[in-house]
Amino acid sequence: MAKQGTVQPARSRSCLTTLVLSIILASVACVIAVAFLLRDPDEDTPPSITTNRREVGLALAYSPEKAAILTALVDDFNASRTELPNGKRVVVSATSISPDQMATGAATNAFHAVSPDSSIWLTEIDRHWSARVPEGGALVGETTRYMVSPVVIAMWEDVATGLGYPDANLGWKDLLNAAANDPQFKWSHPSTNSASGLLSTLALFYAGAGTQRDLTEELATAQSTLDYVEALEKTVRYYGEGELAVMQQIEEKGRTYLDAFVVQEQLLVDYNQRYGRQLVAIYPFEGTLWEDHPLALLEHPDRTDDERLAYQAFRDYLLSADVQKRILTAGYRPTDLSIDLNQVGSPISATNGADPSQPSTTLQIPSAAVIEVVRNAWQYTKRRANIFLVVDVSGSMEGANIEQERLALQAFLDQIQSDQERVGLILFASNVYEAVPLTLVSDGRAELSQAFSGLTAGGNTALLDGVNAAVTKLVDLNDGERINAIVAMTDGKENSSSVSLQQLTRKLQAQAGTDLPVVVFCIAYGRGADYSALSALAEASGGFAREGDTATIQDLYKVLSTYF
Repeated sequence: MAKQGTVQPARSRSCLTTLVLSIILASVACVIAVAFLLRDPDEDTPPSITTNRREVGLALAYSPEKAAILTALVDDFNASRTELPNGKRVVVSATSISPDQMATGAATNAFHAVSPDSSIWLTEIDRHWSARVPEGGALVGETTRYMVSPVVIAMWEDVATGLGYPDANLGWKDLLNAAANDPQFKWSHPSTNSASGLLSTLALFYAGAGTQRDLTEELATAQSTLDYVEALEKTVRYYGEGELAVMQQIEEKGRTYLDAFVVQEQLLVDYNQRYGRQLVAIYPFEGTLWEDHPLALLEHPDRTDDERLAYQAFRDYLLSADVQKRILTAGYRPTDLSIDLNQVGSPISATNGADPSQPSTTLQIPSAAVIEVVRNAWQYTKRRANIFLVVDVSGSMEGANIEQERLALQAFLDQIQSDQERVGLILFASNVYEAVPLTLVSDGRAELSQAFSGLTAGGNTALLDGVNAAVTKLVDLNDGERINAIVAMTDGKENSSSVSLQQLTRKLQAQAGTDLPVVVFCIAYGRGADYSALSALAEASGGFAREGDTATIQDLYKVLSTYF
């Protein structure tokens, strides 16, 4: 919008219309020129990028786990009114998005720069760019690191003490022994769709190969390596979408949620700072990888010299002595090695469950080709799952709700990469109906897709009977080798079941104490859903409940697919 007192293009055209009648083509040409000169300078600029003649915008995308420190730094940088040599002020606009969205958005010139949690995503950005512009070369340009954090195994202190902490040098093998000796031992690492999940998986492959450098495709796929990783993966409680989600569940559920889990050190330190020392960081003796939080300029063909200078100004700010000290205060390790991690007041301390002298062994990030091999091999070694999708098809689902549910269920199935997972479909309205029995995805993809597309709505809401039917089938299957899970969705309130909420929660709690736990993940679809009942089911089983609507339901199902 033009500022008050300036000439607006539409008004210019209106005023000149009468002159066109007398001055003909010359006046038309004049109008076109004026309209061009007065057009909105942001018209062809991505929405996230702000610029004008007195400012240079730097649109930055960053990964969500560092929102607190990065947004504070961006605010302070903008308040400093930093200027380029030409007098233009640099304004940074920061957007929190997941690294996978970052990789796709970067290729569309939605951002000038990115700061994911790990450099492994920079390779993904270039891969997406190459697919979009095959002759475009690399998109990732100048890169710097301003803070880092090692990936650790977080344990409740009493769990770690039981394994020999702090005297014993613990590692991945201790997780395997703990799970083998106690079927109730619960630990987790995220799927390889997240940095902490992929980095921890790489560490497992390094440990299985018995090396700390130069992990090759041959070493990663050696049978002895695969056997080692598979033995550990079979003890995983379930996977997940990332370390931030794990920490949110730890904050909500506390000690009962997991005994051990994989996160970057900073999240553990931050938790202990807020709640007192409860967690301790285990730096696996086999070796550790780091989340290195790079800041990278994206060299899109439209990038300007002013934007490059703006990136450099923000980079210099992040590397300045004062900011590096603030980064340490936030629980990250600064890249300025002159800053003493043992100084008084440093949060990376035993008080917060961390050890500034660790890790003693840092693993090498392998090549992109090896990383891809590890991703694929993980699909072979990971713990398999039996998953029942329990779906509301009552009358309230009619219309847009059930149409979006069809798409969401298909999105969930599409995200299941391994054909060795088993998926079944149970529908509930006034009654319960097993639309597709539990079957290997390799055999049942077409049948499941057909069932999704044929969903119709009508009747009451027998939610509890639907979940109960799925629990019974999974218990009767008696497959303790796999993750046994239910993903239940409803948009309404229970009004037609024979089993009560109390009876079903007790059944789930009792099952959770056996060698065959059944985990229930619940989706409250829209404002009419009974979130309290869904939360009770999830909590009793060790799962969780989330809210969704027609705009978010597909993404929510995609997220849940990462747990298997």
